[in-house]
Amino acid sequence: MSKNIIAQSWDYKLFSVSNFYCQWTIDNFHFILEEEQGSIISPSFSTGDNDNWCLRVHPNGVDEESSDYLSVNLKLLSSPKSDIIAQFQLWIINVKGEKTETVTSPKSFRFLPGIEGGYKMFILRDFLLDHEYWLLPEDKLTLFCRGLLYPDSHNISEESTNPEIQASRCMLADELGDLWENSHFTDCCLFVAGQEFLAHKAILAARSPVFRAMFEHDMEERRNNCVEIHDLEPEVFKAMMGFIYTGKEPDLDSMADTVLAAADMYGLEGLKILCERALCRNLSVENAAHTLFLADLHSTQQLKTQALDFITAHASEVSETSSWKTMVDLYPYLEAEAYSSLASPQRSLLESPLKGLKQT
Repeated sequence: MSKNIIAQSWDYKLFSVSNFYCQWTIDNFHFILEEEQGSIISPSFSTGDNDNWCLRVHPNGVDEESSDYLSVNLKLLSSPKSDIIAQFQLWIINVKGEKTETVTSPKSFRFLPGIEGGYKMFILRDFLLDHEYWLLPEDKLTLFCRGLLYPDSHNISEESTNPEIQASRCMLADELGDLWENSHFTDCCLFVAGQEFLAHKAILAARSPVFRAMFEHDMEERRNNCVEIHDLEPEVFKAMMGFIYTGKEPDLDSMADTVLAAADMYGLEGLKILCERALCRNLSVENAAHTLFLADLHSTQQLKTQALDFITAHASEVSETSSWKTMVDLYPYLEAEAYSSLASPQRSLLESPLKGLKQT
């Protein structure tokens, strides 16, 4: 790894103790990519209470999975607090001075001094270079960051003489998960592919509008306290039920597409978002067309946008895949959407990156 460098152009403003925004312009961006810098760090800035931060960009990602992406992190340099909980958004400022290519944190990060967190797959490097007129005017990358520091970040500086009473970790998710795993106090049963699972109507109704409708209205499920689950494999069903009871993300690496279908079927918007994230993480030339189809089928707009952007950035390769050709044959309107996406404001001035796609 090369020695870190510091970009020169920088400004920030502090709105309040809890909110901040900063803007960082990195000059000579192509040179930085060619030099294969390990990372680029911004000048430090303060958000109050002697907290010092910086942004760090890894032009070639932080690991093998993110090697084709720019990774962008927020780093806490120093603080009198033991930790700080923060959530933040990132944008790229385009040639018109507008915020675009936004990424919003789906969770809050817990920062300790010297610890950083953020987005290891912020934007595809090829996509950024393919749209350099729009996103890299005058060979400058400008990032805009807006952050929220949560008020429950607690201060335990060395000068403090009043020890705080520590709250115990919330065990609700674990305890509800135990009800599901061990079938305690169940009052309904669900049949999936010939297997019987015992569950709790109140929890199912509270978490899923579809289950709520079954148990609220005069339906067979209400009368018999039994539900037939169709079109789901037991493993997918168990992943869905784990989320219903605990709110925790299941293992989605190998079945994000099928869990997405289940989440859509039962109105589990939180689980749909987790599946979107997993599918975005695993976007590739081979699966981009199928992912676009899934996003359209299940009305997941963020995933659809990411799939369209990926296809735009890898047009010639994607157009040669069997999944693209199948999609064009069965769902030609999705091919039309890929082309129409070029009409969006942030692509209107660009040469069409979809020129390599083969229309049928």
